[in-house]
Amino acid sequence: MAKRRANGEGTITKRADGRYQAAAYVYRPDGTRTRKFVYGRTRDDVADKLTEMQEKTRQGIPAASSTMAFGDYLTYWLAVIAPERLKPSTLNSYEGLTRLYIRPALGKKKLNRLTPADVRRFLTEFKTACLCCLRGADRERPEDKRSCCAVGRCCKRRPSARTVQYIHAVLRSALQQAMREELIARNVARIVETPTVAPKEVRPLNAAESRLLLKTARTHRLYALWLLLVSTGLRRGEALALTWSDVDFTNGQLRVRRNVQRIRRELIFGTPKTTRSIRTVPLSRQCVRALTQHREQQERERKIAGKKWQPTPEQPDGLIFTTATGRVTDPRSLNRMLNILCRDAHVHRVRVHDLRHTCASLLLAHGVDARTIMETLGHSTITMTLDTYAHVMDTTLRAAADRMDHALGPDDNEEVL
Repeated sequence: MAKRRANGEGTITKRADGRYQAAAYVYRPDGTRTRKFVYGRTRDDVADKLTEMQEKTRQGIPAASSTMAFGDYLTYWLAVIAPERLKPSTLNSYEGLTRLYIRPALGKKKLNRLTPADVRRFLTEFKTACLCCLRGADRERPEDKRSCCAVGRCCKRRPSARTVQYIHAVLRSALQQAMREELIARNVARIVETPTVAPKEVRPLNAAESRLLLKTARTHRLYALWLLLVSTGLRRGEALALTWSDVDFTNGQLRVRRNVQRIRRELIFGTPKTTRSIRTVPLSRQCVRALTQHREQQERERKIAGKKWQPTPEQPDGLIFTTATGRVTDPRSLNRMLNILCRDAHVHRVRVHDLRHTCASLLLAHGVDARTIMETLGHSTITMTLDTYAHVMDTTLRAAADRMDHALGPDDNEEVL
């Protein structure tokens, strides 16, 4: 005869369909307790699930239920599950999107009552709605809780294609976890296709504008950084996290192995999001010279700063692009610097990320193949490279057609002049 489990240890029973079920009291996200059931094909499977569930209860971690409000489930998912699986920057963006857009629209729906129609309607309305109205407050009058449209001053700011994709990704990820925990039978967000949104056209600098920008940046203390961004297409966080040990001056190359991002009020160093982003990038002779000069300049700044040269404890040793006191450069400050450089160079205003697009466009224009560009930029797939820069490949495609004419020779019907 099986030993009876003590009070509080939960129960395990065999169902009529042959599966096993276990039940125990767990915490809800609101702090109250409820009885939760888990299921499995064998007694050992159920026992393992029960142990995990009870361990969370002992730690005060809430458990989800199928009848809870979707907004409460998102709170649980972001607090308990997502931090173990997402990068800090991704988690931060997911939390913001949930708080600003998803919870106000779908938060009151029951988790097990959420339908594909609910998700489809939300995404369709979201991509065409005014951002201020979605957030439920007027940006110009934060004390007024009415939306800008409600007071007759629509700001006409619409979500970007990337934001719509992120919103859909949050819904898919959260509901997929609910499926794993057997709270719902299907992931309704996977059933719904992401609404098509016309992406904003990338408008990088051309070759002449790039030369003007770099000429203007010659006197800037971070000239080597601007040259590096245009020449190698590094991401902003990747460039600012480089250390001198990452640069091989002899062979003219650098290794990308970390990044830095602002998460709320902190600058966090971490690894790139994908394995493709960890890469070795060749450097032009100009970049090697600029980095050599920058190292000498940094040594002069260190001597001038003296005791004021105080790197933060969190940053790695030997950062290349620091402030005048040796601290990590805030990624947000680069956009302000670049705005001033664009103004002084009399070129159209671009973001720091647009310099990455500029690098790819210049490489394409000079006949570099897409595979090489993918490796240089650290894209996860070549499809991403081709899709992102399809609009600037016309020159390359035209050159390919001209080379075919040269390979096949003149047409018999073509008049020879």
